[in-house]
Amino acid sequence: MKGRPIIVHSLKEARAAVAVAAELGVPVTLASAPEAAGYLGALWFRELVAMAAAERPEAEVDAVLDCGDQPGHVMAALRQGLKRVRFTGPKSTATTLRALAGRYDAEIVTGALRAHDLMDQAEPEAACRRWLAR
Repeated sequence: MKGRPIIVHSLKEARAAVAVAAELGVPVTLASAPEAAGYLGALWFRELVAMAAAERPEAEVDAVLDCGDQPGHVMAALRQGLKRVRFTGPKSTATTLRALAGRYDAEIVTGALRAHDLMDQAEPEAACRRWLAR
C-alpha cells in the first residue's frame, strides 16, 4: 500500500483524506470499513475512490476494499477493477485468491490493517492531517 491507510465511510471523508494528502505531498490509502464489500459493494467503493481522487489529481491515492472472509466479495471486487482487496478468511483460500488476483493485476491483502478510522470524527480534515503528518 502507498501511504498511511485511512478508513473512510463517505465521499466527504474520502475527499478530506485526499485533500490533506495532496496538501502535505504524501500518498494516502483510502480503506473501507471492515467487511464493507458485503454491505456497500465493490462498485460503490470504486466510484467513491475515483471521485475523491479526480478532484485532486496531484494526490497519490491508493485504495483497499475489505471483503472480510468472503471469497465471493473478493472476486466481485476484482471484476469491478479494484486493484487491492483485503481478505480475512483461511490462508488456503487466500492463496487461491492471490493466484486469481494475479490475472487482474491485483493484490490480496491479509492480516491486520493499521489505519485511522474517520468514523464519528467531527473534523475529518484535522484528523487526517494529524494521521498523515506523522
